Amino acid sequence: MDGVLFAAFALGYALLLGWGAVLVRRHGMRAPADVLLPVILALVYDNGVLAAGRLIGEGPLLEGLNVARYWLHALLTPLLVLFAWDAMGRAGLAAARRSWAWALAVALYLAAVVVELAGHVLGLSLRPRRQYGVLSYAVQEPAAGPPVMILVVSAVLLLAAAVVWWKQRWPWFAVGVVLMSAGGAVPLPLDSAAVTNAFEFLLLASLLATKQRQDRLAAGAASPIASPH
Repeated sequence: MDGVLFAAFALGYALLLGWGAVLVRRHGMRAPADVLLPVILALVYDNGVLAAGRLIGEGPLLEGLNVARYWLHALLTPLLVLFAWDAMGRAGLAAARRSWAWALAVALYLAAVVVELAGHVLGLSLRPRRQYGVLSYAVQEPAAGPPVMILVVSAVLLLAAAVVWWKQRWPWFAVGVVLMSAGGAVPLPLDSAAVTNAFEFLLLASLLATKQRQDRLAAGAASPIASPH
């Protein structure tokens, strides 16, 4: 069952990636906001590898594909810190537009990457795992509690969601963050490891919707007002 769910999530993320590409084509590249695209691409890969594990079979190929999942997660997920900082600036928070604020955002991104690599990726030792019909390679004894990197990213996203709601009257960023946090904190009585990925999917959809709204507001502000004849 989980194999089907992971395949569905991979398809769903591919659709989100297409949505993001349309926004880039329509409004042009906005480097900080467009970091969503590599994050979503990594999630297409992540869910695709999990869905295809049984078809690939146990061995070095599947192990290598799963190692890449851990590296992509460590390097790309913290990019959401940069997206959040940019969203606050685009919402009109003056402090977020200052050079020191961007330096802090970049420092947080780099710190989150280093902590994740040092604590969970470097020296990684994976073993085959069969769970709910999915074959993958995973750490035998994962660390208890959420990783520091996830806590940092979640805190910055929550701050940005509050600012965007306050400044632009846009609650959906906050809805996505709250659902993601609740889904990770509350254990679900289901025989599935894939169902909780729905909360992550909703978060990324809410971030893309936020980007779309801010792109439209920026385009509207930049449009010249026609003078009366």
